[in-house]
Amino acid sequence: MNDFFKTMDKKQVFLPEEVKTLLNACKKFTVFETVEQLATAAVGGENSNSFDVKYDVPGIGEYTEAVVHKVTNGVSANYTDAYMRRRDPDTMSIADDLPSDKERFSDKYGYKFDTLKEETFEWLKNQELAIFFYFAGNKGIGIGGIAIAPANAGFFAMGLAMLQHITPIDQLDSKFNIDSVIYVAPTFRHTHFKGKQVVVHNRTENRHEIYSYNLYPGPSAKKGLYGALLTKGEREGWITAHCSSVQSVSPYDNITTFMHEGASGGGKSEMLQHILREPNGQVLIGENLVTSERRLINLPIFSSFNPISDDMALCHPSIQKHNGKLTILDAENAWFIRVDSVNDYGDDPSLEKITIKAVKPLLFLNIQSNPGATALIWNHIEDEPGNRCPNPRVIVPRDIVPNVIGNPVSVDVRSFGVRTPPSSAQHPNYGIVGLFHLLPPALAWLWRLVSPRGHANPSIVSAGIMGSEGVGSYWPFATGKMVTHANLLLEQILATPATRYTLVPNQHVGVWKVGFKPQLLMREYLTRRGNAKLRSDQYKPARCPLLGYELNYVTIEGAKIPSRFLQVYKQDEVGIEGYDAGAKILYDFFRKELPKYLTPELSETGRRIIEACLADATIEEYNAIIPMN
Repeated sequence: MNDFFKTMDKKQVFLPEEVKTLLNACKKFTVFETVEQLATAAVGGENSNSFDVKYDVPGIGEYTEAVVHKVTNGVSANYTDAYMRRRDPDTMSIADDLPSDKERFSDKYGYKFDTLKEETFEWLKNQELAIFFYFAGNKGIGIGGIAIAPANAGFFAMGLAMLQHITPIDQLDSKFNIDSVIYVAPTFRHTHFKGKQVVVHNRTENRHEIYSYNLYPGPSAKKGLYGALLTKGEREGWITAHCSSVQSVSPYDNITTFMHEGASGGGKSEMLQHILREPNGQVLIGENLVTSERRLINLPIFSSFNPISDDMALCHPSIQKHNGKLTILDAENAWFIRVDSVNDYGDDPSLEKITIKAVKPLLFLNIQSNPGATALIWNHIEDEPGNRCPNPRVIVPRDIVPNVIGNPVSVDVRSFGVRTPPSSAQHPNYGIVGLFHLLPPALAWLWRLVSPRGHANPSIVSAGIMGSEGVGSYWPFATGKMVTHANLLLEQILATPATRYTLVPNQHVGVWKVGFKPQLLMREYLTRRGNAKLRSDQYKPARCPLLGYELNYVTIEGAKIPSRFLQVYKQDEVGIEGYDAGAKILYDFFRKELPKYLTPELSETGRRIIEACLADATIEEYNAIIPMN
């Protein structure tokens, strides 16, 4: 112990006093410096290939949180509680008194966090601990920190170390600031929170503390530190966007960079996937849920692409290229990829190859496994017999992803993804979005304010109704004020007029089941157009103004997309009546979500846009506020 503290002093890495006190008082602590070390610890040591993560929980007895297996391609962890296999959107509470629109811990639970904090530290003092340093961000943009977890929760620590870049002690120096701390105390979800996932954020002037009272990495190791990045950006005037991004190269060498935003389940990881062909070589657009008709097209060759980010991208002032386009940089060291769409061998050959023959240990969650075997991403664990978990995951280091881009890249197209339900005249709903729509900048901003969580979200615990993920689609992870982020997003849009905006559905277009094909076909089409430019005769104002401009026609390599996929009211099963009923559902949703932003802090331009929407503005009125390039 003393050697560790002496080393820190020598390197001028200043540990918080609370951390020093905790480490001096605990049973034992081990400093980890590599993911491989944590992978070994996760399964109980070098000579073990299976390990139960269990705790003695007062009032319950011995409780097993997860079963962990050593597999040929890394580590596989499965939770015993099906609830723990998805992120609960209601995990966050705020312990401090700094400005925030989020629920305070004391209001939510009826007592001050100081009491729980003291109990947390006392529990940790009675454990053997695993600690390591990390950096959340990229190329010096972000926050340094230290993680403190029970030593037997190695799989959780491994996931955190992969996502946020574990930093060995020999790479630390006086420039490394401990701007954040993660404390992990999993038994408290049983003893204090009725089995629920809870993550408490405590912000100080110099540090962002995250108290994780569960072992699912989503709300803490990943989104918790995303919240810390957002807090830093809120103070400094920049954003970490909730997006995937890809540089697409057409068969004619046109290069177009796409940034795909949206709520959880909105198609971010899927934007980095290849288009699959049917056995006969054709591409399936969709299947009619009423008639069972299948619509296919012939595409002789696809564009190639280079991945940039999977879920988070830094939009920092220091990387902006001042070319009228937004410039982004991946904010993660590894990608937390959902593989619910991979249901059989061959569904995603590229990802299958990376994960089966892994050159570094991967972490699999909610994937069936056996000790010493190979974890396969299409073998999803069942929540109950016959009911597969909708949120199987694998954490993949970004540096093993083929052709990944590690430098800042300027964005040509910012798309926004929405999970849409089946919609018809008989059963109207908001699934009236065509294959993709062009959005004026003002409307693009509004969609980022309301951020629909959408239909049948596989990633989170939800009631299945249409809800809002909140400003930027990252609001569940932010700790500050909604209006601050609304203003930052609008300033970003105003400062980057050369970036264009689209809206794209997934799952359904009217009565057609389409999966994620709309965004992949959009990627193919706009890449071929060269810088995503369309002629004015190719689009017109959508019947529902919230959808911007609808397309008149789309032809990819001579294959025409039927107009019923572009203008949903042309589907016989939908018609004008069903479309307008769906438009009303959308308008009601916008009217419900937007008024909360009309505070004195909102920028004047933002106020004009929201008031225009609430007054049923036309496309021309949105363009009058911010012209579309």
